Amino acid sequence: MKQLNGKVAVVTGAGSGIGRALAIDLTKRGARVAISDVDAAGLAETAKICRTHGPSPHVQVLDVSNREDMTAYADTVAKFYGTVNLVINNAGITIFGTVEDSPYADVEKVMNVDFWGVVHGTKAFLPHLIASGDGHIVNISSVFGLFSVPTQSSYNAAKFAVRGYTESLRQEMLVAGHPVGVTCVHPGGIKTNIVRNATSSTGVEMEALRKLFEEKLTHTSPESAAQTILRGVTSSDSRVLIGLDAKAFDLIVRVLGPSYQRIFATASRFLLGAHVAPKVPAAKSPEAVSV
Repeated sequence: MKQLNGKVAVVTGAGSGIGRALAIDLTKRGARVAISDVDAAGLAETAKICRTHGPSPHVQVLDVSNREDMTAYADTVAKFYGTVNLVINNAGITIFGTVEDSPYADVEKVMNVDFWGVVHGTKAFLPHLIASGDGHIVNISSVFGLFSVPTQSSYNAAKFAVRGYTESLRQEMLVAGHPVGVTCVHPGGIKTNIVRNATSSTGVEMEALRKLFEEKLTHTSPESAAQTILRGVTSSDSRVLIGLDAKAFDLIVRVLGPSYQRIFATASRFLLGAHVAPKVPAAKSPEAVSV
């Protein structure tokens, strides 16, 4: 896919952040766009902005974790536009919490959106992409799909899974000779709402963490991220790193190997220690105290 003008492009999680920036950029480039998100208000705002730059996009409120809804959505978009060329599985969430504190429900919620949402979007749209004769699929992993950090075990697990799933898919398309390019994207610190909208398990001070991420750890704009992703599409790149931080961390992990974990643990203790409350052992009841 050397150019995007006239192509049909699908973007999930388009209500804000990278998804919104992608929808706007694609519209400016002459693509016919289908956008979705669980956030109806944010999605409507994205559609409004897109209409100032080109044709009105196809808009649908959608939960990517729902397999049946995603399958029906793919058929709806293909019928509406007649074909589908590009799918960007961008929707994602995070929930802060240690493995010890995180309830199963939080782990499942993150995996259902961040991993299964990608699986649903990939499998639902893949037949349409193959049939188009000029298809491309982009799955958004994360810099946390390259290395792990404390309090993000579920997000790390999902993003590592997205990476593995996408790299396998790309090889399968090459083996089968299908006309579908595949790109896995690893954004670094992007100025989006993902941390602002995040929740936490017991013991995590979210306001302090939001301030830390927004002021210290996010450096790249969503617009810049979108441009980098679309450049990767038109260049048929298998992997895209977004931001100098992502490139630096990728190099560090490659050089250090598994020993990066001790170094990152020390850094995390310094950065997060004040914001993640330690567990306090429950006091014994007077009846349980031996004398």
